[in-house]
Amino acid sequence: MSIDLGDFEENVRNAVLAFWNTRQESAAKQEAIGRFDQGQRSGVTSGKNMDGFVGFVADIVQRNGIAEECIYLKRRVLSLPGYFRPTKLWDMLVIHNDHLVAALEFKSQAGSFGNNFNNRTEEALGTALDLMTAFREGAFGDQPRPFVGWMMLLEDAPSSRKPVGDRSPHFPAFPEFAMASYAKRYHILCRKMMQENLYDAAALLLSPRGKSGVYSEMDTMTSLRTFATQLAGRVAAEVA
Repeated sequence: MSIDLGDFEENVRNAVLAFWNTRQESAAKQEAIGRFDQGQRSGVTSGKNMDGFVGFVADIVQRNGIAEECIYLKRRVLSLPGYFRPTKLWDMLVIHNDHLVAALEFKSQAGSFGNNFNNRTEEALGTALDLMTAFREGAFGDQPRPFVGWMMLLEDAPSSRKPVGDRSPHFPAFPEFAMASYAKRYHILCRKMMQENLYDAAALLLSPRGKSGVYSEMDTMTSLRTFATQLAGRVAAEVA
């Protein structure tokens, strides 16, 4: 069974470039009307920053055999039932022949690393647990386990790369977290979420602020190519 990732490197660079361009355009629009969000929020409130990656992944789904009408991107059709809460909005759903093939989340963080890491972690863990428990309890009918994916684009900056200390006065933290940067913490999170079978694929990209489309990755296990390859394989298997 062959899979098709298209012009992978070029498409990823374009998605990274679109991310930074969209942030800059959003901030410029707010400045033009004289409104400024607190901290870095002026660059993120448009809600469209990750659309380049959403389009890139949607193209891979189509290339591997599932039609465009089976890919759900509009907010009004992105809710799935949960177990611990009634519903959850996802960023992309793939539903083919009444099977939930994939549920995907696309996240980003630029600046404010200390404030947002724990929130992103708790959100990612809760989302996966809620979905998979709902699946176990039959929320999606009689079907194979869906592909569950999580992707993070993190600003590559001195503040995201520098070692960070933590206090745990009663019991020691796990040694892998000792003086780990926020980039390393996200990397550990991705690896552990896959190891614990919460997500089928979790990808981490790092990109410096700017318009060059430059990005890097921590390792193959958490790379976007691995994410895309696994999703393409799941899509091809569904079609077959």
